[in-house]
Amino acid sequence: MSRIGRMPIAIPAGVTVELAENNKVTVKGPKGTLERVLPAEMDIKVEGSEVVVSRPNDLKKMKSLHGLTRTLINNMVIGVTEGYEKKLEVNGVGYRAQKQGKKLILSLGYSHPVEMEDPEGIETTLDGQNIIFVKGINKEKVGQYAAEIRSKRAPEPYKGKGIKYADEVIRRKVGKTGKK
Repeated sequence: MSRIGRMPIAIPAGVTVELAENNKVTVKGPKGTLERVLPAEMDIKVEGSEVVVSRPNDLKKMKSLHGLTRTLINNMVIGVTEGYEKKLEVNGVGYRAQKQGKKLILSLGYSHPVEMEDPEGIETTLDGQNIIFVKGINKEKVGQYAAEIRSKRAPEPYKGKGIKYADEVIRRKVGKTGKK
């Protein structure tokens, strides 16, 4: 059985991985620098051009932390080389998005426009008036900010109006039927 935690993480050219005390991992790459403190129980080693994570014993908690630690480091490496991107779609009559500097202004059928400030390290771009791209090097922050934008008007099941992820499928419902 191949376990995620046992797979070595290849370090691409132009990326440096540094380890400090209490498992503080710093990954530098062409797109920027990410750092994170990982669980102290895990043993992280940089061997040549790859990172290897090993666990001290086979307790349930150690097994789950093993895969998590490896995936977090891998996400950091991918983030500083390629970056992450989420695509959101705004559906609905009169619903639209605009950019003003670092502000994202959403018209979502409320009595007021919803204004959102881009967090640090995250950039939003628009394609037309109804497609929003959220880009950044930190997978967690990109996903979180995309979820916050979506939560301003989540898609509803009858007409499909609202903000949805590009790859999301909305389960549609049949509306009321009139009296006979």
